[in-house]
Formats: sequence, structure tokens, C-alpha cells
Amino acid sequence: MTVYFIGAGPGDPELITVKGQRLIRQCPVIIYAGSLVPAAVLEGHRAETVINSAELHLEQIIAAMRTAHQQGQDVARVHSGDPSLYGAIGEQIRHLQALGIDYQIIPGVTATAASAALLGCELTLPQVAQTVILTRYGDSSPMPPGEQLADLARHGSTLAIHLGVKHLSRIVDELLPHYGADCPVAVVHRATWPDQDWVRGSLGDIAERVAAKDFRRTALILVGHVLGNTPFADSALYRAGHAHLYRPGD
Repeated sequence: MTVYFIGAGPGDPELITVKGQRLIRQCPVIIYAGSLVPAAVLEGHRAETVINSAELHLEQIIAAMRTAHQQGQDVARVHSGDPSLYGAIGEQIRHLQALGIDYQIIPGVTATAASAALLGCELTLPQVAQTVILTRYGDSSPMPPGEQLADLARHGSTLAIHLGVKHLSRIVDELLPHYGADCPVAVVHRATWPDQDWVRGSLGDIAERVAAKDFRRTALILVGHVLGNTPFADSALYRAGHAHLYRPGD
């Protein structure tokens, strides 16, 4: 018996991996995060038991996994996006290890990747940004030392900020000294869902633009000069005259 932590992707049921879809359709027990995973992701399943974990606390989720283990039934534990990012799987894994229950993690498409695709942009550009920092805004759960937003902003990298849209004004205040008021920003609401929406602007006006859209939750904030028209060089990989293993030089 194995518990499979499956990344369902950002919302579009076609963005789940083939492996994740196969496991959902063959596992006799499904535990899914119903507040973030659309029901369409579960289409085609033949599970005997389907549990919406949005209605449960951790101990109840573990109890359901333990029951499945006792009955020799594999579990599809379905999370949104990629379960290794803000999926709260670490605490579940800790319990499974203590119980001697096997588990595997099946990666999924992240909200960051889906948002970049929606915006039609690359998050890493030569001479502009070669680093993407995925973080969240620390409010009810404090950030560890050295991971305050201002600490991360000093790098000038592309930022993908989760769980922060309702604190957007404070985020802007913390980023302005490091990125400047003209730095491009995009806020993407429910990327790849049928009601997806987004707004682009700069640090100087994004709070006003988001307020007009009334985005209050389930939105990703992207910050960085890669989102604008900053000039950049072509990459070396495809540059004529650049030799490598698959394209030897003359």
C-alpha cells in the first residue's frame, strides 16, 4: 500500500501529469483538497472512497490513510499545483513515516509556471534575471530569519509571491526601495481556471489596479523586470558560432 501525493496542477484538468491522472483513476481511495482542486481532475476515477480534505483536520486525514493502509488500499492524495510547494505534505509525511506507511510524491505544474504561460513571458532572461524566488507573504505564519520579503528583494530577482494579494499594499511598500516604482508587476487570479483573470502594472500602480479587479484570494503576484520591455541579449545556447556537444563548432 502506498500514499501518492499527486500534484493536480493549477486548475486546468488537462495540466495534470499522465502519471498523476493514471494514479487517480486506479487508486481505490482518493483524498483531495476540494477547496483548490477542481472536481474535473477526478473524472474517470473508480475509487471506492472519495474524501474532501478541505473538511478535515490533519489527524482525520491521517486516520483515513491509516484505515486505507490496514485494508491494503493505495491512496491518491491530490493537492493543487505541485505538492512540494506550500502543499502541507511535510507534516503528513512525518505521520506516515512514524506509521511505517510508504509514500511517493508525483510532481505537478506550479501556479508560477501557469501564470508565466498565461502572461506569455519567460521568467529568466539573460542579463535581466537568472533567478526566480518563490515565496509567500508572512502574516499569520511568520517567515524564518533571513526570509523576510525585504531580504529576498535585495537580490533583484524575479519574485513569485503566494498568499499575499490581500496584503498587496504592504508588499509594494517593502519592494519599492529595491525594485523602484516602475518595476513591472502582474497579479494572476486562479490561473487556468474557467474564471481566470489577471492584471499587469507597475509597483507604482498595481495596488490600485488589483483593487479595481477585487482580487482577494487565490492570486499569485509576479514581480520583476522580465515582465516588461527591458532589453536583453540572446542566450548563448542557440547563438550561431556557440559550439557544444550537440552542435560542434567548425
